Amino acid sequence: MAIKSLFLALTCTGLLTMPVTAQTFTTLHTFAAVAGIYSTNSDGDYSLAGLILSGNTLYGTAGYGGTNGYGTVFALNTDGSSFITLHTFTAVAGIQTTNSDGARPEAGLFLSGTNLYGTAAYGGTNGTGTVFAVSTNGSNFIALHTFGALVGRFSTSDGYDPQAGLILSGNTLYGTAFGGDTNGGGAVFAVSTNGSNFIDLHTFTALSGFYSTNSDGSQPYAGLILSGNTLYGTAEFGGTNGYGTVFAVSTNGSNFITLHAFSTVVANLHNLFTNSDGYGPLAGLVLSGSTLYGTAATGGTNGYGTVFAVNTNGSNFITLHTFSAAATNHLGIFTNSDGYDPQAGLILSGNTLYGTASKGGTNGTGTVFAVSTNGSNFIALHTFSAEATNHLGTYTNSDGYGPQAGLILSGSILYGTASGGGTNGTGTVFSISLGAAASTPQLTLLRSTGTNVVVTWPTNFTGYTLQSATNLASPTTWSNISTSPVVINTNNVVTNGISGTRKFYRLSQ
Repeated sequence: MAIKSLFLALTCTGLLTMPVTAQTFTTLHTFAAVAGIYSTNSDGDYSLAGLILSGNTLYGTAGYGGTNGYGTVFALNTDGSSFITLHTFTAVAGIQTTNSDGARPEAGLFLSGTNLYGTAAYGGTNGTGTVFAVSTNGSNFIALHTFGALVGRFSTSDGYDPQAGLILSGNTLYGTAFGGDTNGGGAVFAVSTNGSNFIDLHTFTALSGFYSTNSDGSQPYAGLILSGNTLYGTAEFGGTNGYGTVFAVSTNGSNFITLHAFSTVVANLHNLFTNSDGYGPLAGLVLSGSTLYGTAATGGTNGYGTVFAVNTNGSNFITLHTFSAAATNHLGIFTNSDGYDPQAGLILSGNTLYGTASKGGTNGTGTVFAVSTNGSNFIALHTFSAEATNHLGTYTNSDGYGPQAGLILSGSILYGTASGGGTNGTGTVFSISLGAAASTPQLTLLRSTGTNVVVTWPTNFTGYTLQSATNLASPTTWSNISTSPVVINTNNVVTNGISGTRKFYRLSQ
């Protein structure tokens, strides 16, 4: 058989497409300097939340700063131009003191039409936080719901301290309150976009203390995702082992189920708390098909957090990535290769998950990372630069640090926020251009002796199965090649016999 009759399929089913390195990191906006916590500036400080994109405009929140020191809603163009403060939250005297609109917006926004919807963790008429709406031009701000007054230290009628953003279905907003409600463990709630019909869909059961146990979890720090009539989320504490849960609940509040309770931790030789799956999930989930993906801020086999997957029925929990152990450098900063303490949710594009780690990396200031949905091909796309103190004692750098917020992807560009650092130490808005360079396992075909052919691909791609087919007519029948690859230098090598006139090869993941 002539070599020209051999064909090679270079497109792979379920193929991971991800950049080898971040092509271009750009600081789009550096927040103005402040003199200290609750100090004022023009644009905000300490942006903990991710961004949303509409056209060429990014919208976000800053938890502090602004002309009153208690946070802002802002907008800017994707090229960093035309930054504008849409709303500055009014002053409060401290935590759990009151104002008209809320204070410290620590969560991202949801856009519907020309209205932005969000939450403020504190303030409002009872000092326990608000759900708000504001137009994209900054007009028509309204506090849609003010959470109830505290009864004792931790209880309210409806929750308080909403740390997470909202999702919208029809005319109903869904969200979580980190604390309060009748048991003090937080709540899942719904409210109409006009502020009416507020209802607690689920009240988390009481805990006797941190890391004590219950059936459902406690303190939901992250927002929700919606599929059909089911809401999915995470709770930082509680569950049968006391270390947090992944849960589901219907939009009418029925059918609450704990999908996964994170396992008990033990202290290792370095006094880090480790387990197999992570614990303390601070971030929301992303759904693909019947699989939920998320992050746990701590735990795992090294004690520095995990990326995980679990089915929507609670089965097949798997730890996709365990962040590596960190060590102190000569400056006493904890560094590693991949980052640690992932506090933000993931985004999914194809078979690639993108996320942030708030600490670690080679400079100890956090990373932006990508990993395949099967856990292979982890790469740190960007490591934030080392920090230094300026004349005010503020930690500054060129690009920001501490990325506690999730990312958004538009085309081949990731957008995000860093809560600290930048040239003023008050955080940044940034973009990462992934470019057109994609790292995919390229098959190479060589003629061997007799009727054999040699197929090779790099060993740094894991989780792939070599398959063959005799034609590409629909429906194509692909068969796994049973011969195990031999590693030669840095390549997987399979020698396979050829029969017939042609054969197609591909890698399937």
